[in-house]
Amino acid sequence: VTLLFLVPVFKSQTHLPPFMAMLFSLAVFWLVTEIIHRNKTHSERRYFSVAATVQKIDTPSILFFLGILLAVAAMQTNGSLDVMGSVLDDTFNNLYVINGLLGILSSIVDNVPLVAGAMGMYSMDLYPQDHQFWVSLAYCVGTGGSMLIIGSAAGIAAMGILKIDFLWYLRHIAWLALIGYISGIGIYLILNQ
Repeated sequence: VTLLFLVPVFKSQTHLPPFMAMLFSLAVFWLVTEIIHRNKTHSERRYFSVAATVQKIDTPSILFFLGILLAVAAMQTNGSLDVMGSVLDDTFNNLYVINGLLGILSSIVDNVPLVAGAMGMYSMDLYPQDHQFWVSLAYCVGTGGSMLIIGSAAGIAAMGILKIDFLWYLRHIAWLALIGYISGIGIYLILNQ
């Protein structure tokens, strides 16, 4: 756990993404655990091993987020995100419209890659921490994911657990979510003008 507190230090010193520091922390933890338990019996070692613990983790979800972060980092490195940010700025020239469109897009695409992509498109120099862009983005992308049931992990889970059909959700809930989304943007704009 202490190694996780060093993630910001690792990032600032190596200029690598934070998830690389977390994976490095896991590797160090794994090595230390193996050294500590090296004199125990095989069954005890297996019980205390990191491998046994890692088997209990929802690995597909972890790999999903890891893949997203790697893809976003690759797009940021090759300049694609800068180009997309410039195109959006040139086309719409309004951060609220851009965030509103990203929110609508989040009803189809998961909000994690959208936020990660937006973080790569716009620098902290342009929009510093707690700027209206980031607050608006958080609302739009977080809420926009509810317009379609496939737009959020919770919606996907609800489909499986409650056996909700996509078309049923589209007919009965999506229009309410859209009204709520647009109303929320309107109230946000009124409060922040």
